[in-house]
Amino acid sequence: MSTNLLSTSAATGFGGVVQEYLWNWENQQLRVVYETLGKGSPLLLLPSFSSVSTRSEIGELAKLLACNFQVVAIDWPGFGESSRPSLNYRPEIYQQFLEDFVKAIFDTPITVVAAGHAASYVLQLAVKQAAFSKIVLLAPTWRGPLPTMGASQQIAGMVRGLVRSPILGQALYKLNTTQSFLSFMYRRHVFTDAAKITPSFIEKKWHTTQQPGARFASAAFVTGNLDAVREQSDFLELVQSLSVPLMVVIGESSPPKSREEMNALVALPGVKSVFIPGSLGLHEEYPAVVLEVIQDFLLSQK
Repeated sequence: MSTNLLSTSAATGFGGVVQEYLWNWENQQLRVVYETLGKGSPLLLLPSFSSVSTRSEIGELAKLLACNFQVVAIDWPGFGESSRPSLNYRPEIYQQFLEDFVKAIFDTPITVVAAGHAASYVLQLAVKQAAFSKIVLLAPTWRGPLPTMGASQQIAGMVRGLVRSPILGQALYKLNTTQSFLSFMYRRHVFTDAAKITPSFIEKKWHTTQQPGARFASAAFVTGNLDAVREQSDFLELVQSLSVPLMVVIGESSPPKSREEMNALVALPGVKSVFIPGSLGLHEEYPAVVLEVIQDFLLSQK
């Protein structure tokens, strides 16, 4: 495993130093792209999992945090500019990746700010070892879209298999990543201000979905194969097992089912929480508001 400096001219990042982390999984080397900006205490910034997942979604927040921290933001394996091989994407891959990456890049416990589905992976690593000193979860989720809609594991598995298939899978994936569909999804449960969902914004998101191999990790997320826990009780148990400070930021317009899960989380003793405008994409839509509500927590000595 090693890290190499990449040319920023080819990067779709936020103005930091772009590097690659070469990581091995089951005798296959994956290239994981990450970006570093700012000086100060290290802070790991993790984007959410989604069909359009990329570190650029946390880019504006990264620039704001860089005033006080050395921010490291990643593209998850299978997403963004990182390698997208046709792996059977599942929690074990991301659990091991996060553990190995944190160990390789940082030499002391760090602050971590994680969006969406990254929450479970952060919590699992925090319970397993002293990797983090503070945790902020932004619109945390633990269950993928199809399971949230009520699809059984059998149905979700059939859908995943279809999307992974060579010809039919590519066609199905393209149908579900058209610019009109992406715009619909953003309006439905990602952003709250429709004026921000411009044609150029959607075009950039669409471009992310059209990279070679993009459908494999995306299909795994949508069908629940990246759900690191299967039950709400397991997710809440992770939080109850934490020994480090935790803060949760929730969008006031979050989808009802997701909001119920988040409410159960913040009802636990010791969890600091705040509600702000936005939905599941609040970290991208309202980065300045996110910074405002988490800054005191991040900078406190407790």
